[in-house]
Amino acid sequence: MKTIALFPKVKQPDAKKLAEQVITFLKEKKIHVVVEDDKAEVLNQPPLSSANPGEIKYLITMGGDGSILRVAHMYHYLDAAILGINLGHLGFMADVQIADIIPCLEDLVNQKFSIQKRIMIEGTSPSGETFFAMNDCVLHRARNPSLVEMAIYVDDLYLNTFEADGVILATPNGSTAYSLAAGGPILSPEIEAFVLTPICPHTISNRPIVLTPNQEIQIEYVSENEPIEVVSDGLSRFELQTGETIKLRRSPKTFKLVNLTRIDFFSTLRTKLGWSGKLR
Repeated sequence: MKTIALFPKVKQPDAKKLAEQVITFLKEKKIHVVVEDDKAEVLNQPPLSSANPGEIKYLITMGGDGSILRVAHMYHYLDAAILGINLGHLGFMADVQIADIIPCLEDLVNQKFSIQKRIMIEGTSPSGETFFAMNDCVLHRARNPSLVEMAIYVDDLYLNTFEADGVILATPNGSTAYSLAAGGPILSPEIEAFVLTPICPHTISNRPIVLTPNQEIQIEYVSENEPIEVVSDGLSRFELQTGETIKLRRSPKTFKLVNLTRIDFFSTLRTKLGWSGKLR
């Protein structure tokens, strides 16, 4: 293990103290630690920009699932696996709880973990620009006061025209986010699939559909209304005009998460969704 990059929270005293504990532990294990540039001075540590990108093997985020997505988008070029320490609500990705920080770091240092390579979405905008999503790509009505129509094609075959507030294409990783709230199914992270979920469709028979990741999805905005918005992971966005199409497919890149043996997806699912496991 060479270098670990830390992405801490430092505005709250408790969060800063936790970051200092993480740094102290890793340094005691002879691991070089760098910190996100705008927080490095606060913690008196070398900034991430000072490190050789090829030397950085793991990224540790402190926050929630949103922190992981932000770091994954900004630092995808590092090709490093991410370990998320949760400082707020229970997360599906940031699943290391505060009480378990040291045992989990011990597992990381002692190589008691696996790397989960989760599929990503790669999209092409009408202008030809490429964009990515780890969780989901959302098309929503934006400034339009009423429902909008989007024609869906799968490998150039017409599927349906959704009249809805929008539509979501989610990865298994994103199936527990916006897609779940919109009525989509939960996909196990190990499954390689996409789920296409309409948002508040006008017709109740318009249901979510699970697609293989080898299929390309084209979504055309057909309503003659105001532009709609395309949003990737809630972070990057652009407008789609009437008659324009975006193309979505599986990315050749993967989104890598550190999977510790002491944590499993189903226990997180039970806790997050409040499942009791009781029949009555």
